[in-house]
Amino acid sequence: MSSADQSLSHALQTELPSGKDKTFAIIVAEWNHDITSSLAQACKQTLMDNDVAENDIDVFWIPGAFELPSAAKLINTKHDPDALICIGCVITGETKHDEYISSAVASGIMSLSIGLNKPVIFGLLTPRDNQQAIDRAGGKHGNKGVEAAATALKMLNLQASLDGNKKKIGF
Repeated sequence: MSSADQSLSHALQTELPSGKDKTFAIIVAEWNHDITSSLAQACKQTLMDNDVAENDIDVFWIPGAFELPSAAKLINTKHDPDALICIGCVITGETKHDEYISSAVASGIMSLSIGLNKPVIFGLLTPRDNQQAIDRAGGKHGNKGVEAAATALKMLNLQASLDGNKKKIGF
């Protein structure tokens, strides 16, 4: 279902697991700064609203969306957070540039998440125009930064529940 049909930002805030004692890296593309800064702020606030200490959240600003996967890998190597949240905004233009960037970022983030065996969250907006971006960065469709934080918290909760259910072999 498209985000035009729903806004999970408000509903998700009441159902989230605690992020207490977990660490997070929020990696934010500077390109489309007015949009990405709103997403990053909402993401960070949502984490703090769900028991994450502010000093357990590091925010890293990088040049653009294309750099999100490589920056996430580098930050993971140096800081080893429990979850990485990648935030950016690629607005459709006159060329296919947005398609190439969005596809590369999605593929890179997915590969990184599987390879690291930890949540690496895809918080990349891919709107057709600036108004659609505004609508998803605190406008009529909520704030997708909230949803990125919610996804990280839920994936960490899933990981913890699976770790607690490991079957032992032997006696």
